[in-house]
Amino acid sequence: MFHVKPRTRRLHLFDLDGTLIRGSAAAVEISRQLDLMEEIAFLEEGFLRGLTPDEFAVQARELWSALTPAQVVAAFEGAPWLAGIREVWADIRARGDRCAVISLSPHFFVELLLDWGVDSTHGSLWPAVPFTEPIHRPGILDARAKVRIARELCAGYGVDPADCVAYGDSMSDAELFAIVPETVAVNADHHLAGLSRHSYSGGDLREAYALVRNSEA
Repeated sequence: MFHVKPRTRRLHLFDLDGTLIRGSAAAVEISRQLDLMEEIAFLEEGFLRGLTPDEFAVQARELWSALTPAQVVAAFEGAPWLAGIREVWADIRARGDRCAVISLSPHFFVELLLDWGVDSTHGSLWPAVPFTEPIHRPGILDARAKVRIARELCAGYGVDPADCVAYGDSMSDAELFAIVPETVAVNADHHLAGLSRHSYSGGDLREAYALVRNSEA
């Protein structure tokens, strides 16, 4: 009698800004609602000048002092999302695998993706909207935190890091790409050159997912 070896469970890890949102970011879309595009562009450029994620958050929180929950929802709904996100996550879960979003963006934006079928979301911890409290700097994630959270998710889901798939687009994903064998650079910049196993340019997550759907990590 032949015994079929059970399929290894996989964990798919998705970045948000520039990956699921093409050519934009949560901070940009939130700022668009407040007519603060020039101001957020200056802050975004700050990363090139060495601005740390926690300092970015402190300054962005000041910019967004008038932000309302309705504007957060409008920013989310109006963002230029890749097509097929819900379908990809549904297929991942139907296959017995898990999926998560890990982002440096505010948790109150990232967690809205739970309604689209992702297993879990992980973003920087911001005060509740409308803001009455300051940024708690230790709660703001950085690139290293993405690796820590990925390891915690592996332990929680019983998945070996060697069986993970990571999707990202920029420098903040480089450390995670360095420890995950199966990686997809999605509309990526030069920081992921040579680090990803697969590369995708386009507007449909289903096409990026197809590169790894039937592969073994």
